[in-house]
Amino acid sequence: MKKRYLTAILIQICVGKGLFAQSDSLRRELTVDFEIRPRAEYRDNFMWTPADTLMPKVYTTQRNRLSITYQSNRLRLHASPQEIHVWGESGQFSRVGNVNFFELYAEPKVTPNFSVRIGRQALSLDNGRIFSAAPWGQQSRAHEGVRFLYKKKFETDLTIAFTRPYAQHFDPAYSPVASHTYKYLFVHHLKYKFANQVLLTTINTIDVFRRVSGNKQYYERITNGGRLDYTSGWFYATVSAYYQYGQNAASKAIRAYYIQPEISVNTGRTLFRLGAEILSGSNSSTSKEVSASFVPLYGVAWKFMGNMNLFTKFPADVNERGLVNPYLFILYQAGKKLSLRGDSHLFYSQYPLLRDGSEIGGTYLGFESDLSLNYKPVKTLEIIYGFSFAVANQRIELLNKVPDSGKIPVWSYLMVSFTPRLLSRKWVGTR
Repeated sequence: MKKRYLTAILIQICVGKGLFAQSDSLRRELTVDFEIRPRAEYRDNFMWTPADTLMPKVYTTQRNRLSITYQSNRLRLHASPQEIHVWGESGQFSRVGNVNFFELYAEPKVTPNFSVRIGRQALSLDNGRIFSAAPWGQQSRAHEGVRFLYKKKFETDLTIAFTRPYAQHFDPAYSPVASHTYKYLFVHHLKYKFANQVLLTTINTIDVFRRVSGNKQYYERITNGGRLDYTSGWFYATVSAYYQYGQNAASKAIRAYYIQPEISVNTGRTLFRLGAEILSGSNSSTSKEVSASFVPLYGVAWKFMGNMNLFTKFPADVNERGLVNPYLFILYQAGKKLSLRGDSHLFYSQYPLLRDGSEIGGTYLGFESDLSLNYKPVKTLEIIYGFSFAVANQRIELLNKVPDSGKIPVWSYLMVSFTPRLLSRKWVGTR
């Protein structure tokens, strides 16, 4: 009897020690990844910015990015230095566009469900229309500040970001942060999944800008809204809506909205997405003291408005008249290594454009078609080819995007992404 009792005690002690050692163990992981991403582009008869008249029809950029991540039970450190190289510009064979950090942050874990991320970091929320890391751009996009993250039964985070003077040694167009004009940025994001296949996402932001002139030193732009998603097997439906208010740089009161309904059907190999974007604009009856033009903050346009990026800077790219963009995406998985994507877009201004101060009839701007082929022969290598063209209406000439609507705007690219893992080490120790 005594032997059995002593044996039971010894077993409990050993198990207890094992459990204690397991809970008190310290896990560490270090990974180092490298990316080489050259991309050659050809375009004809359209412009992204007024400065594009000086750019060649064929040019190549290359992103060289190193990603270093260290993780433990209580801490995550991440650094991703990158160099953007530009080839084929007029008058020179090549140049360094920018040397910078895409991300550089520390993230201590306060509790198993709560952490604080401090430093330069990408901010990708929801479907990327309002906040995105802009992965297509060689420089991508990041913000500098503090982000409080909580994840358990729901996900929520609060970001407080700011801008500061950045060095001008390189081209700011290839910097992940230099394009930001806000002084302070506050973002609250919430994601909650209901039991009935409905997902709710909310994004509420305040941009604080420094006023160039006037009595008030700062002005604010506020954006409130979110998205509802419903998924049932092969069917998906969603609607997104945002309302924007506050002031703009011209001291006008903002009263603007954004709506995006979409449905999609997945047949297994083929995915069909049908939807539309509506970005509000101002018309002739809008008060001169009010701007009804919605600005989609720090998101990406190509995922919704076409690869040619005809409309990216709002409200400038539409002369403050708003934009309506019905679209259809078809994604086909031809095999494990090859996928194809074709999409079509119709573009309308919400209100008629102005010519010599008078409205012209109609709102139709044009049609764009995109085709992309994605080939991934091995895990670390991806080859993408894309071809796009537009059939532009003469009205689009008023937006300074297409110089001659009688000619067909064309854009094509070939991109190779090689992402080998250079180092991966894991080890477990005691505290």
